[in-house]
Amino acid sequence: MMEENKRVLLGMSGGTDSSVAALRLLEAGYEVTGVTFRFYEIDGSTASSDDARELSEKLGIAHITYDARTLFREQIMEYFVREYMAGRTPVPCTLCNNFLKWPLLARIADEMGVYHIATGHYARKVKMDDTYYITYAADGDKDQTFFLWGLPQEILRRMLLPMGDITKAEARAQAADKGFHEVSVKKDSLGVCFCPMDYRSFLKRWFADKGQSFAEVVGRGKFIDENGGFIGWHEGYPFYTVGQRRGLGIHLNRAVFVKEIDPLKNEVTLAPLQSLEKTEMLLKDWNMVCADRLLGDDDVIVKIRYRKQENHCTVTVTPDNLLHVQLHESLAAIAPGQAAAFYKDGLLLGGGIIV
Repeated sequence: MMEENKRVLLGMSGGTDSSVAALRLLEAGYEVTGVTFRFYEIDGSTASSDDARELSEKLGIAHITYDARTLFREQIMEYFVREYMAGRTPVPCTLCNNFLKWPLLARIADEMGVYHIATGHYARKVKMDDTYYITYAADGDKDQTFFLWGLPQEILRRMLLPMGDITKAEARAQAADKGFHEVSVKKDSLGVCFCPMDYRSFLKRWFADKGQSFAEVVGRGKFIDENGGFIGWHEGYPFYTVGQRRGLGIHLNRAVFVKEIDPLKNEVTLAPLQSLEKTEMLLKDWNMVCADRLLGDDDVIVKIRYRKQENHCTVTVTPDNLLHVQLHESLAAIAPGQAAAFYKDGLLLGGGIIV
């Protein structure tokens, strides 16, 4: 194992958070190298990497650009399309953080002889009983722990999270105080980086780039009720997700939600909200930071959304190595493909992908 040193490799996107992270790491006495990953560039724009490189020059720190576009396409974008085509709801940002971005940071740092790795995530790290945990950020509105449940101890051990103990407002103020006005007023990025607004348009473009029409690949299908009765026509099952109410393109005299998606039949089942309520779920591809704190405990909190829906649960492992989550209260719109993250006493205990 590499001997600990005061060098750190910082993932820099060119945005406010990673830029302020660079400032804070320098103030803490670290030798910082910034790395900007080329994951996906809208219309070939390199503005974010240009901004990161310019800031690095002003700070007097080294900066490198790493072309990860092929990796990103294979591991994230193709997965994203596969999940929608399978009738599931993908979590690209979660997979990117846990299985691409942080491991890639560690790999590059190893090659450079750099011990620490860092990003501008709003989260904190603590050590208890020789185990490292991620815990909530000081800024509850910006907390990003939900996206980091899959990281192993070898990553957590080396991880620095310089933004965890300040708010976004304080981050902007610090950038302004240091004379980086443009950094202080940058807008936050929203949504998935390669389709920040409408994933349906992205799917259409994806197939068009392959010389296929989405209408030919999927075509319109049926909206049905819980008894299989015909309600109306839809544009194709990948355009809908479990729990969806708006944008169905159908007008009834009652509120209905997407309950189930059948890719083989190209059918989408609509139902009242109470029909979507469940008291258990199963997870695959899971990670546990500490099994003793998580398994069998009645005071564990599970979240299936980034910002809301904290529910108490009990977690066990099934004979076929899935996590069984018994909810203490029913929860609506549990979508296959989405992520679930577990917490207790503010500690992130792990998570997995909903089956």
